Amino acid sequence: MSVQESADRYATSDPRADRPRVAIVTGGSRGIGRETVRRLAADRFAVLIGYAANRELAEAVVKDVAAGGGRAIAVRADAADEQQISALFTTAEAEFGGVDVVVQAAGRALLAPIAELDLAELDALHRTNIRGTFVVAQQAARRLRDGGAVVTFSSSVVGLAFPGYGAYSAGKGAVEALTLILARELRGRDITVNAVAPGPTATDLFFEGKDEQTIARLAAQPPLERLGTPADIAEVVAFLASPAGHWVNGQVIRANGGII
Repeated sequence: MSVQESADRYATSDPRADRPRVAIVTGGSRGIGRETVRRLAADRFAVLIGYAANRELAEAVVKDVAAGGGRAIAVRADAADEQQISALFTTAEAEFGGVDVVVQAAGRALLAPIAELDLAELDALHRTNIRGTFVVAQQAARRLRDGGAVVTFSSSVVGLAFPGYGAYSAGKGAVEALTLILARELRGRDITVNAVAPGPTATDLFFEGKDEQTIARLAAQPPLERLGTPADIAEVVAFLASPAGHWVNGQVIRANGGII
């Protein structure tokens, strides 16, 4: 049997080919999530934007998508609340006919030495970053159409082990474990599950609480000698959500400009 004959034997028809594709992006009103919405809309996805609090920001993204000829709606939902996330999926199904891609970009950051961290703040951080990712992933596993993709967000700090990032890195390590296990649990459905782990990226969340010296030091770390941009990360997400990226599965993609 030739290589081509072998490939043809195991090839399946693409269930995405004859229908409009639909994405849910949680945390889609700001930063990387917002840029991901715009990028997926440019790839002709209809997008449901999940946001936590700021309706004005979310609606501004909807208007941006509409101005470019795309379709988007915004729905308020706490990523860690299973009822609200279930309703988010129900809305996407009612408005757009189903869900093909889920991007869990909702998250929080908190920096403090382990010895000094208020445990109430730890609980709040992990509620969003761990429980939130689990809740969104659980709904995706139940309701995503075959042939789809799930993209979660980790962080390159999991491997870099920066002081002060103990609570945040612990949560993102949990996200990585969850992601790799879900990829294996969805065997047989042609659904990919991957995590994107950005390095220092120029978002409001990144700049919060940092002085100019710290920002400059972090920007100088990658061999490319700059901060990442939300657009850099959105391109990686768009690739994983596309047919071109569908052979990538169960991976953590460290999109950080080459920081080791």
